[in-house]
Amino acid sequence: MNKYFLVFIDFKLLTSYFYNCVHYNIFLYFSGCKSRFFFKHYKKNVFFICNFAARYTHYIICIVKYLVAGLGNIGDEYANTRHNIGFMMLDRLAVEESLVFADRRYGFVTEYAYRGRTFVLLKPSTYMNLSGRAVNYWLQKEKLEPDRLLVLVDDIALPFGTLRLKGKGSDGGHNGLKNINEVLGTQEYARLRFGVGNDFSEGRQMNYVLGEWTEEEEKALPDRLQLTSDIIRSFGTIGLERTMNLFNNK
Repeated sequence: MNKYFLVFIDFKLLTSYFYNCVHYNIFLYFSGCKSRFFFKHYKKNVFFICNFAARYTHYIICIVKYLVAGLGNIGDEYANTRHNIGFMMLDRLAVEESLVFADRRYGFVTEYAYRGRTFVLLKPSTYMNLSGRAVNYWLQKEKLEPDRLLVLVDDIALPFGTLRLKGKGSDGGHNGLKNINEVLGTQEYARLRFGVGNDFSEGRQMNYVLGEWTEEEEKALPDRLQLTSDIIRSFGTIGLERTMNLFNNK
């Protein structure tokens, strides 16, 4: 009887070779033993199936990578504002996992490996209204489709602290999402909305979202941000639908 093993590997340096290939030969080390594998291209940047040289044994190698883009504006004057909650969600995850962001093209970027998945975390440096430029660049760079994208964003239509994960949708009047939709040419990507409330008078929306948190909101933020870290991990490991069912009512 054949034996099957599931192995998760991040082929960060090898995917460019596989991308336009049907078959590829490579040597890997397992338990100190060099073994020859035949890799067969199954689906772009997601799965590679290979046959182990040893008789009756097969390995399935999975490449699972996501781009998580937290929207916001760069600069100290925006750091603690409601509009920067996307940055804050990624910063919270970075603190929890001891990650360090590097200043890269169109944004600050780091990678987070978790349970066989690789999350490319992006804080665009293009300012909110041009977020699509950064998101599109990093999707292209990582050879990812929009179904591997999760955008973190503020939402004035939701009460403070309310979290809503969706698999698609309109921009809802949010300029960052509007630009992403325009640049990608699709609304078919996941987004996690963090409610910031709408306690502002007519014509004062911009002042409100670019304003800082109240003292009461700041006290409640740590627990809500912890939950967003859990949602990001869950999105990459158990998928969009199950994550929505688990967290959208919390």
